[in-house]
Amino acid sequence: MRTTARTAVFTVTALLGATALGGCSDGDGGGGSSPSPSPSKNAGTVQLRSTDLGKILVDGSGRTIYLFEADKSSKSTCDGGCAQAWPPVLVKGKAKPKAGSGVKSGLLGTSKRDDGDRQVTYKGHPLYLYAGDDKPGDTNGQALDQFGAEWFVLAPSGKKITKGEKEKGEKERKEKPSEKPKNTDGGY
Repeated sequence: MRTTARTAVFTVTALLGATALGGCSDGDGGGGSSPSPSPSKNAGTVQLRSTDLGKILVDGSGRTIYLFEADKSSKSTCDGGCAQAWPPVLVKGKAKPKAGSGVKSGLLGTSKRDDGDRQVTYKGHPLYLYAGDDKPGDTNGQALDQFGAEWFVLAPSGKKITKGEKEKGEKERKEKPSEKPKNTDGGY
């Protein structure tokens, strides 16, 4: 699973590089800027999903939600390239975040981002998605160390779930080739 996450990080990095090159100006003042991540049709909805990490927070489309350890308050420290790799969970206008079944509505809030967008928070943590998660339920961003700190999924209590680091490491060790020779039919 770690290999998949690394491949996703490489892909996101390559896309960010291509985006940066595409936005370069040729001097005519027409240089582009990166669009901010757009909210999904279920923007601001936080619900629960059962995964191999336990019950975790997901957005209204079932995509895994993460917290960023560099955020020491409800104010996000992830913007620019970070926000492209880890799009913030946003609400439009003055909309309030919605709590799905099992999610504590009293822990939901919002925080204003530097670009003016309103980011959903849970128990004071700004919430993010991970561009390396291909489909709902993926947790490829779990325990990744990117943009200066680690990223973790959240439990319904609002606490980070750190299990998965060891499990992912164990899976990697199991996937490595064995040092012992295998019994074969001779080969050559």
